[in-house]
Amino acid sequence: MTSILELETPVVLVDLDKVEANLKNAQDAADKAGIKLRPHIKTHKLPRFAKRQVELGAVGITVQKLGEAEVMADAGLSDLLLTFNIIGAKKRARLKALHDRVTIRVVADSAETVAGLAETFVDAGKPLSVFVECDTGMGRCGVQSGQAALEMAKKIVAAPGLKFAGLMTYPAAGKYKEAQQWLADAKALFLGAGVSLPEITTGGTPDIWHMSEAGVATEYRPGTYIYMDRSQVVAGAATFEQCALTVLATVVSRPTEGRAIIDAGTKTLTSDLLGMQGHGYVVDFPDAKIVGLSEEHGTLDVSACAVKPKIGDVIRIIPNHCCPVSNLFDTVTLVRGDEVLETVPVAARGRVD
Repeated sequence: MTSILELETPVVLVDLDKVEANLKNAQDAADKAGIKLRPHIKTHKLPRFAKRQVELGAVGITVQKLGEAEVMADAGLSDLLLTFNIIGAKKRARLKALHDRVTIRVVADSAETVAGLAETFVDAGKPLSVFVECDTGMGRCGVQSGQAALEMAKKIVAAPGLKFAGLMTYPAAGKYKEAQQWLADAKALFLGAGVSLPEITTGGTPDIWHMSEAGVATEYRPGTYIYMDRSQVVAGAATFEQCALTVLATVVSRPTEGRAIIDAGTKTLTSDLLGMQGHGYVVDFPDAKIVGLSEEHGTLDVSACAVKPKIGDVIRIIPNHCCPVSNLFDTVTLVRGDEVLETVPVAARGRVD
């Protein structure tokens, strides 16, 4: 047996038992709520986990970029939802190539996006399904009202090579009730106008355990739930014990009694704070605080630790945000507890094109 303590650091560890438990808990909750699960693979970027999610009952997967979609399609995933506006002729050509070999649906929130898709997709016999993206409070992409969604849907319906798929949203964390009301009001508008609304897809791990309160939504798209992270613990969606992804780092310096330096900086842990203090949770020294990151160095305030880390100590860190951590490493090491099983490439790493 190879122990994690024999690994060179920094390295990303993924505990398979915790992954499996997280996947099953979410699928069971979706089944109980009567809502379809379409997990977002941008968290793990691994075809093996995407396939496992489908095996457990997911109706397909969600991807954020064409590069991720291409990797997953090449690996045999065949039902994809791409939740990002596709702009430009070159990207539309890549989308067309995907559409020719797998089931892929996309989103749009502007007349310009719809017009571009309509220019590329002209075959009424095999139309591209398009959701209207709705801003239900996140303040990112999306039409701003139910009426605007209805008008956008009409543009999609009018294009011979496109098919209206429904409404898509990513609600702000903790605002799922507001999002439900927004979508319910929009659905009423559609019904009143006689426009069919096939699907309503929503998502977000912070509110994953409120799937039973999804209202008019027919589908849920969580991503981080497979690993969980410090931000999800703070949001109440998980416990530290349920976090499957950790970063293994080594203490390389103790310049002062109250300060320790580790070999993990922004290129390892990311600089995402997500409204929190510090850059992660140190499993082995819970009273330590990761107070600063430069590219390769992490600075820990260990003044509150009764037992302080020594040079050469190897520590496990639950990062604030696990999704970008996946994208920072070429490989992750799969483990069960402290036992190393195998190291695998992060297949869609860097595919943000």
